[in-house]
Amino acid sequence: MSITATELKANLGKYLLLAATEDVYITQYGKIVAKLTNPFQDRVELAESLVGILPQATTLEEAMQERGEDK
Repeated sequence: MSITATELKANLGKYLLLAATEDVYITQYGKIVAKLTNPFQDRVELAESLVGILPQATTLEEAMQERGEDK
């Protein structure tokens, strides 16, 4: 979604909530000057992509031990 800086000023709360689900590009004089985005979106997408990879019986501790990681 693309909005003007004036629109952002008028409805900041609305666009902050919207940025949780999609990127919001802010334009000024017809050029994109900023982007509102969810800083955790990449992590959420990564976690969702891993669902189903580990067997159901595997615990977090077992998975970390298998990777050679310590707590």
